[in-house]
Amino acid sequence: MDYQPLIPRKHAKPAPERHSVESRYWRSFRSPVFVKEYSPVTSIHFTHSKPHRYAVTAASRLLVAGDDSGMIQLDIRCQSRAILRTLDAHKQPVHVTKFSMLNPTHVLSCSDDTTVRLWDVPSQSTITTFTSHIDYVRSGQVSTTDPHLILTGSYDGTVRIFDIRTGSCELLMGSTSPGSGAGSVPVEQVLMYPSGTVALSAAGSILRVWDIIAGGRCLRAVSNHQKTVTSLAFNANGSRLLTGGLDHMVKVYDIHNYNVVHTMRYSAPVMSLALSPDETHIAVGIDTRLCPSLKTSLRAATLESFLGGALSGTGQSHVRSYAKDKPVGDVDEFKVENKRRRRLKEYDRLLKGFKYSAALDSALQKKVPPATTFALIQELVHRDGLRSALAGRDDVLLEPILRLLLKYATDPRFGDLVCDVTGLIIAAVLWTWSTDMYSPVLGQSLTIDSLFLRLRRKLEAELQLQNDLVKVKGALDMLLTFAALSA
Repeated sequence: MDYQPLIPRKHAKPAPERHSVESRYWRSFRSPVFVKEYSPVTSIHFTHSKPHRYAVTAASRLLVAGDDSGMIQLDIRCQSRAILRTLDAHKQPVHVTKFSMLNPTHVLSCSDDTTVRLWDVPSQSTITTFTSHIDYVRSGQVSTTDPHLILTGSYDGTVRIFDIRTGSCELLMGSTSPGSGAGSVPVEQVLMYPSGTVALSAAGSILRVWDIIAGGRCLRAVSNHQKTVTSLAFNANGSRLLTGGLDHMVKVYDIHNYNVVHTMRYSAPVMSLALSPDETHIAVGIDTRLCPSLKTSLRAATLESFLGGALSGTGQSHVRSYAKDKPVGDVDEFKVENKRRRRLKEYDRLLKGFKYSAALDSALQKKVPPATTFALIQELVHRDGLRSALAGRDDVLLEPILRLLLKYATDPRFGDLVCDVTGLIIAAVLWTWSTDMYSPVLGQSLTIDSLFLRLRRKLEAELQLQNDLVKVKGALDMLLTFAALSA
């Protein structure tokens, strides 16, 4: 029979702290549904009317989307794949296409040709073209309170507000804005508050808050992500802000102080996210291609939709769908697995060779956790080898044992074993019939004498504490009994 390595005993852990109402609410978004896509999920949008279906942009599946050639296509009848409108004016890839919330016939587009365009869908013509940016424009939004205002963010490090009526930039926020401190970090995402008075921008791992009314003054800059922030979204009433990043994290902020109230970790970098208007679904687009170490059968971008409930509700039943890998090699091929033998720890090797004293010395090293040390002592007790492991020690070899006992004398996890070892050592010192293991040591070393004295005082203090606790328990029992009889 092969030797079985030591397995430290697992002790009961303290009960975890109860989650706050905020944390319990966001934890209710569970039951993941995985939908495999073959290209990055770059955009997710929920409809504002029930049942709040959502649309995603991935490869050629679209409602309105731009491509690498600069062409924009509209497809309302997704099942028939009939292209209803084609808008062709951009000269480079278009990464942003959005409908205007206040005017459904208008479409906003932002392109790598540094221009921002507003289109009239029925006539397939450009209403206005904005050319103030000097680098790729990768984010933009038509204001939800004023259909004439457009918020954009560019890789030139600036955030701008354009006015359709004037055809020019009315407000600049960013690297050339006095006192902004934004630098020239590319702006990956922008979002306007529902009130239309404050704007948000994500550049690198930094989230900035801009006061539009105050002329584009930077109110706050926070950095809680370790990598680039790729997506921003509000909840239904605008009291919480959700941010997703390449660090696999989605963070929830309280907009009153911008403190993180909850964090969700995903299996791959987060590329996009959206929260349904009734706050029952969170849809998150992740890209497993950006995570080479992720060993999963989902080879391409994946859409994770988390189904949850309101504060008073419960989550729905969940469905998981995974793509299975195809078998590799001949079906008749037989593969012999080469299993590597597990290397034993030093104390396991010595214990296997019945070198009990050396095994105990190895387990007393600082790098060995106390649970492992006491597991070895328990094994020595079962083998009836603890006495031989403790015998014949001088002051140098006895010192680490006494220090171990002194440190964990009052630890409830190891109390029984500490008592057994201490009793054995004291018996060996005081009684001559116990083979006289330590009588030459006692009184010859100031260190050993001091450790014995400290151990005695610690045990006396523990006994006094236990006595006091018993008295307190007795007094409480009397009070509770009297209160029960009086009632």
